[in-house]
Amino acid sequence: MSTPPTAAASPGYYQPGAGLRLFRWSLGTAQKLWPAFAVRAAARLFMTPLPPKWLQRRTRWDAGWRIAAWRFEDASLTVYDQPAAPHGPVALLVHGWGGHAGQLLPLAAALAQHGFRPVLLELPAHGRSAGTRSSLPQFTRAIDYVAGRLQQEGHRIGVLVGHSLGATAAAHAASRGVAAERLVLVAPAASPRGYTRYFAEVFGLTEGTRAAMQKHIESREGMLMQHFEPPAVAPRIRVPTLVVHDRGDGVNRFADGQAFAHAITGAQLVATEGLGHRKLLKDAEVIGKLTLFAA
Repeated sequence: MSTPPTAAASPGYYQPGAGLRLFRWSLGTAQKLWPAFAVRAAARLFMTPLPPKWLQRRTRWDAGWRIAAWRFEDASLTVYDQPAAPHGPVALLVHGWGGHAGQLLPLAAALAQHGFRPVLLELPAHGRSAGTRSSLPQFTRAIDYVAGRLQQEGHRIGVLVGHSLGATAAAHAASRGVAAERLVLVAPAASPRGYTRYFAEVFGLTEGTRAAMQKHIESREGMLMQHFEPPAVAPRIRVPTLVVHDRGDGVNRFADGQAFAHAITGAQLVATEGLGHRKLLKDAEVIGKLTLFAA
């Protein structure tokens, strides 16, 4: 089946405000006076999750959850483990950019009822995890590391679920052979390069600054952004895959989900209406379909 063109980033992540105007003015001034500094500053801002992670720590976790901090690169990962079914397959759940593990609790509860052992991963610079910056390549490395460590401890990963940028990272990890028997992509982002263009438009960057920022990030991370797009990752995904995306998603367009679903052989696409980007994670009907697919 042919793959539709990769979707451009949707202009829904950065919201207007005084902070945005200040950053736009600062980067615009730096472009004129200190171009090299402007590139580094833009890259740092691009790799800084918003909203700030301290705003994501309000989730209350009951006594059934074990919370562990794992050192990872120059930061840490927070791993939430609920051994409701200690010998059942692991459901590894990953949040998106600017998100947190608490968003995945409704899905975790449903999977636990079906015999899974939910493990929620909170990525660097998010929630309780250490660090101030992160990136899509780091998301992928973190998934690889956690999945490998769980497998080393004797666990079988029955399903890997990612939301938003976490879904993009999960797809890339699956393409590299991460030990997961099924893959679920919820509202994935299909074009990291497209997102840099959206970022440049929001913050008033010239194309020269944007391109230099992209090269700076790629050289720092040792990976090219195009390698995360559906045509690059899909041919190597060999596990049953479910893609869920809302037609009115204001952060990652519905066409992003379509791009992954069309490119991955045998993938199923569930299209929803009226749930946007985040309500998918707590909608009972969506959770029911995800659980049925995982089981």
